[in-house]
Amino acid sequence: MDVSLFDGHCDTLLHCWRTGEGLERTTGAVDLDRGARLGRYCQFFAIWAVDDMAEGKSSCQVYEEQYRLFRRETEKHRNRIAHCRTAAEAEQAHREGKIAAFLSVEGAHMLRCDLDELRLAYERGVRAVNLTWNNANALSGSCRDEPERGLSGQGRAFVREMQRLGMLVDVSHLSDPGFWGVMEEAVRPIIASHSNARAICPHSRNLTDEQITAIIKNQGIMGLNLCAEFVGAQPDLDAMIGHLEHVLALGGQQHVSLGGDLDGCTPIREVRDVLGWEKLYERLLQKNYNESVVRDLFYNNLMRVVIEL
Repeated sequence: MDVSLFDGHCDTLLHCWRTGEGLERTTGAVDLDRGARLGRYCQFFAIWAVDDMAEGKSSCQVYEEQYRLFRRETEKHRNRIAHCRTAAEAEQAHREGKIAAFLSVEGAHMLRCDLDELRLAYERGVRAVNLTWNNANALSGSCRDEPERGLSGQGRAFVREMQRLGMLVDVSHLSDPGFWGVMEEAVRPIIASHSNARAICPHSRNLTDEQITAIIKNQGIMGLNLCAEFVGAQPDLDAMIGHLEHVLALGGQQHVSLGGDLDGCTPIREVRDVLGWEKLYERLLQKNYNESVVRDLFYNNLMRVVIEL
């Protein structure tokens, strides 16, 4: 099946860093061999690290190691994958039969919450940054750590600089007050790269209806997450579709995409790797979804906000 896919979040760089594997073929959920079997394929590869995950190394050091791994692998396999910074570069990669790889940072603590480090990340080709992971930082509380704390003045300056540079502010993992602080500052579309609907699964990592509506008004994007814990008590394809239908009912047809969290979670049983997304595509067509809606979900909606960077 010739499915075009733009997935807003995977943790494959973390998997490769831990295992010593390369991107061509992994024991995880995403690699070049499987990606080549899709149609047009774009993937945001996240860098993630926290302190003490490796003996004697800070999160900033592990961030550097994963960045070098990404650069090394994209150079080694440059005939199969291209590090893209713009939508135009992604389209060029597709014309050359390559996977289009975008780079994100899952937690501004890896950038020391520092504007100069943010600018350096932009120069290195990072195009999306989560303000927090589950750990609170100088910018804001998170959904799990100091969830009552919103954006600091430093956090607001960080958001403004990201939008000036042309980077996607990612609110997945952010505290609820932090989310609303971002929306007060946002003058360009923001994303929740891998978050579901809290009305369907009441988990703090998911978005409330008010947050989803705010993202729609902002012309932003939320990416459906495959993580079973965030899908619901019966985490399967039909439950995933329940999240989609809820967002569509709120008016989000042009504002919902995919953010699988593959290699970073325990996914629903039907979608264990990047090729498993085809099962969702097929199920939606079986349910008589208009194929244009499915194509928007799988590719066009997320590409729209990248085009606007």
